[in-house]
Amino acid sequence: MGRFAILLVLFLFLFASCTQRITGTKKYRVVWQPSHQTDTGKDFSEAATCNAIVEAAMKTAPKMREYKVWSYGQPGLHHADSGSNTKILHTSAVLEGKISGYAWELNEANRKKPAVFIAVHNNGGTRRNAVWGYIHYGDRYEQANRELAARLVKAICEATGMENRGVLLDSTTGRNDYRCIQTGKLSFYSLDENINQAPYRVLLEIGDNAASRDILTDPVKQKLIGQSIKMELGRWAAEN
Repeated sequence: MGRFAILLVLFLFLFASCTQRITGTKKYRVVWQPSHQTDTGKDFSEAATCNAIVEAAMKTAPKMREYKVWSYGQPGLHHADSGSNTKILHTSAVLEGKISGYAWELNEANRKKPAVFIAVHNNGGTRRNAVWGYIHYGDRYEQANRELAARLVKAICEATGMENRGVLLDSTTGRNDYRCIQTGKLSFYSLDENINQAPYRVLLEIGDNAASRDILTDPVKQKLIGQSIKMELGRWAAEN
């Protein structure tokens, strides 16, 4: 085989390999869950901020099969625009025949049968301009989720200059009273494998509603954060 023929074969192989990796991400079903909370921070809408980040992420390449679940403005629910992800009253409780905003979002998410579930929230009261990643304790995807969360947190911090506070288990927060039925430990409702059927589940706490206010309320920075999340997710998907 001549030199040109060898080079041509090598080029075609590399092109096919790269094309397969890029287009392969289209197979991924991804559900985004922006915070629906409007009761966190003074003169601050976590729902608006997180939704803007998610919308930016969904518009950023690479293309995947993406869906947003958001109870904000949905009728017939309790705590559709407020409540804690770690409190029974705001999540699994049924009040006057109504399910919660969180329960509605997770029902919608499960109907999409995603491989990846990413919740986007803002922290508060930390006095840190930082990013935290949270994963669920005790299920078989814990390590894989830790790796994904770490990559997403790092990408946001590199894009914004925020402090990287790493990846934490939802069982370590000590918040409220919602517990995983398998481990009996405190948990985030949205990350509980008994509630959320996606194998890969990450909750991002992006910034603090006071310490990071200038960044979180800036449309340009919101877009930058969303883009950084999506591009890193795309790289992760291509590798997996």
